[in-house]
Amino acid sequence: MKATVIATFFGVFHICTYAAKEAPKKTKKAKLYVPQIDCDVKAGKIINPEFIAKCPPGCQDVKYRVYGTDIYASFSSVCNAAIHSGIIDNAGGKILVQKVAGHSGYRGSFSNGVRSLSLPRWRESFLVSEGKPRKGVTYPSTLEYSSSKSTTVKSEPKKPEQDLKDTKSADTANAAEKASEQGNAVRKEHQTPPVPTPATQMATTTPTPTTTTTDPSTTPKPTTTPATTRTTTVAAAAKTRPGMHRVRDIGSSSVHPAYASVIAAASRQIQAAQGRGQNTAFRGTSTSASNRNILRPHTGIQRQEPVAAGSPAHLAMETDLWKPGLSLFDTDCKVDLSFLMDGSWSIGKRRFQLQKQFLGNVAQALGIGSAGPLMGIVQYGDDHSTEFNLKTYANSKDLRNAIEKITQKGGLSNVGKALSFVNKNFFLDANGNRGGAPNVVVVMVDGWPTDRVEEASRLARESGINIFFVTIEAAAESEKQNVIEPNFVDKAVCRTNGFYSINVPSWFSLHKVVQPLVKRVCDTDQLVCSKTCLNSADIGFVIDGSSSVGTSNFRTVLQFVANISKEFEISDTDTRIGAVQYTYEQRLEFNFDKYSTKQDVLSAIKRISYWSGGTSTGAAISYASEQLFSKSKPNKRKIMILITDGRSYDDVRVPAMAAHQNGVIAYSIGVAWAAQDELEAIATDPDKEHSFFVDEFDHLYRFVNQLIQNICTEFNSQPRN
Repeated sequence: MKATVIATFFGVFHICTYAAKEAPKKTKKAKLYVPQIDCDVKAGKIINPEFIAKCPPGCQDVKYRVYGTDIYASFSSVCNAAIHSGIIDNAGGKILVQKVAGHSGYRGSFSNGVRSLSLPRWRESFLVSEGKPRKGVTYPSTLEYSSSKSTTVKSEPKKPEQDLKDTKSADTANAAEKASEQGNAVRKEHQTPPVPTPATQMATTTPTPTTTTTDPSTTPKPTTTPATTRTTTVAAAAKTRPGMHRVRDIGSSSVHPAYASVIAAASRQIQAAQGRGQNTAFRGTSTSASNRNILRPHTGIQRQEPVAAGSPAHLAMETDLWKPGLSLFDTDCKVDLSFLMDGSWSIGKRRFQLQKQFLGNVAQALGIGSAGPLMGIVQYGDDHSTEFNLKTYANSKDLRNAIEKITQKGGLSNVGKALSFVNKNFFLDANGNRGGAPNVVVVMVDGWPTDRVEEASRLARESGINIFFVTIEAAAESEKQNVIEPNFVDKAVCRTNGFYSINVPSWFSLHKVVQPLVKRVCDTDQLVCSKTCLNSADIGFVIDGSSSVGTSNFRTVLQFVANISKEFEISDTDTRIGAVQYTYEQRLEFNFDKYSTKQDVLSAIKRISYWSGGTSTGAAISYASEQLFSKSKPNKRKIMILITDGRSYDDVRVPAMAAHQNGVIAYSIGVAWAAQDELEAIATDPDKEHSFFVDEFDHLYRFVNQLIQNICTEFNSQPRN
C-alpha cells in the first residue's frame, strides 16, 4: 500500500513538473507612453492620422475654439473638442483622436459647458473617443507636428465609429418623427395607401427610366373601388385621428355631416361652372381614387402672398410670356438644379400628376443641356431617394419622359431630412456637379413640412446651395396651429425678401409660375447663397517691408500670406487676391484682377522682393484703399490683412477709419515691436476678433486657421433680409 502511494505521488509530481516546463512564458506587455498636448493644439497641426494623447486640466475656455458637433473641423482645439463631446471634463485626461475626411458643413452646439461654432466646410475632420488603444493599432509615443510652413496632411477615409454615430443620430431622428406622428398637432394627415402592408407602401424607382418599376399592389384601381368604401374609410379616420384637417374627395354620400353643407354648395357651383363650359378651381371635384382621401373644405377665398421681392403684381408680369413647349433660355442660364419633389400621401395621385407636369414644363422652359442648366430630382416622403442626378439626362425631351415615369413614394413630408440628404450627397462631382455653376435646390411643398427645416437649410446655405421654396395650398389661419415650424419658409430660404419663395394658392394654378421660377433660378447675380466665406471676397494684403523686418523674416511673412491665400477659392468670379508692400513709400505688387488662378497668385506672392526702408503704415492704408479696394467689385466683401513689426512713423487712425467707412473689413497682425494701440486702431471692431499679436515671425503660422475662422464666422453672421 505504501509503495502504491509513493508511486502515485511521484507520478503526479512528474506530470506537474512537465506541465510547468511546457507552459509558455507570459510576455510582459509593453506600457504605452501617452504624449501630452496643450489646450491650444489643433488636430490639423498634428500629422499622425490616429493617436492617443493626454489633455491637461483647464482646457474648457472660450479661447480654445471648437467647430462642429461629434465630428470636428481639424482646426478645432483637440482637448476642448473632447470636453464638448463628453469624453473628458475640465480636469483633463486621455483621449483617442482619429482623422477623417473633410465635411461640407459643421454644426455648432452647446454641450458639456462648451459652445462649438458652425462652419461651411473644411478640408479635414477628426473624431474624439475614450483614450483606449484599439486592437491591432500601434500608437506613437511622440506626436509629429507640422512646421511653420504649410504641410500637406492626408485625410483618411471615414472610420466605423463615425458610421455608428451617424446611425445613432438617424435612430434618434426616426424616434422623434414617430412621436410627432402620434400627436394631435401633426402638420397633416395622410391618405392611407391602398394596401397597408410595410412591404408595399413605397414605389421603387431607379435613376434610369427604363428600369423604373412599380409594385402593382401599391397602385389603386379607380374602377374597382366604390366611392362609399373610400368615404367610410375617411370618416373612420376622422374619428380616430383628431389631428386631421384635410379631406379632398367630395363625391360621396357618406361624408361627415359637418361637411355636408359645404359639399352641397361646392357641388352647385361646380355644376353651374360646367354648364357655362368653364374650368373650376375647386378641389376634389372628381370621385376618382386618384384624388386625395382627405377633405379640407374650400373657403371661397384664394390666399396669395407677395412674391418676387414682395410684389404680387410682378409675379403676374412674369407669367404672361411663356407657353408650354417653349424654352426661355439657350445657354445663358448655367445652373446645377435639384428639385425636391413632394411624394407624400397628402398630395394624392391627381395632384402628384400635376406636379410632374409642372416639372416637365420647367425642364422644357430651362432648355436642359451640358452647356446650360442641368436638372436632377429627389423625391421625398417618409424618406427620400434620388430619381436621377445632374448627369443622367442632357436634354429636355429625355428629362421630361423620365419625369413622367416617376411613381409616388407616399408617407409624410419630411423636407428637413431631404434637404440634409441633398446637401451631403447630391451636389457631388460624381453626380454631375460642375463646380463653376451655382447649386440650386427648389423645394416643392404641399401645405407644410412634417419635420423641421431650419437647421438643415442653414447648413445647406452655408455650403453655397441656393434654396427656393414653392409652397402650394399653404396653411389657412385655422390650420396654422398644426404647422410644426411656423414661418418655415423664411427660416429656410437664402433671403427673406420674397425672391426665393413662391406661394401658389392651388395645384391647378401651378403652371402659372413656371416662367417666374425659371427666371429666378437663372438670375445668377441674385443667387447670393452661392457665395460662401471662401469664394466671395477681395482680399488685399498690406505687407510691412521696412528695414527692421529683414530678408529672412520677410520670406516668412510671404509664406504666411501664401498659406492664407491657398485656403480660398480663387478665380475672377470667386475670391480675388491683391498685395501692397510699404516702407516710407508704397508699391502695388499686384491688383485684384491680375491673377485669376490659385497657382498664379501663389507664384506671384513668392516673387515679391523685399524692399527695406521706414514704416509709414497710415500712408500704406490710404494707398491700399485707393489702389486696391476702390476697384473692388460691388458684390465682394473687402478684406484688408495688414502685417507689421513696429510702430508707424505716421498716424494710422484717420486712414483706418476712412477704410472702415468705405466698407473695408480690416485685420491687423503685429509682430515683435508692433504697437498694440495701433493694431487695435487699424482693426475693425470688435478688436479682439480682428487684431492679433505674435512675438516672433516664426510663430505667424499659428494665426492662419484663426484668421480664416474669424472671416467665416463674420460672413455667416450676416443678416438674411
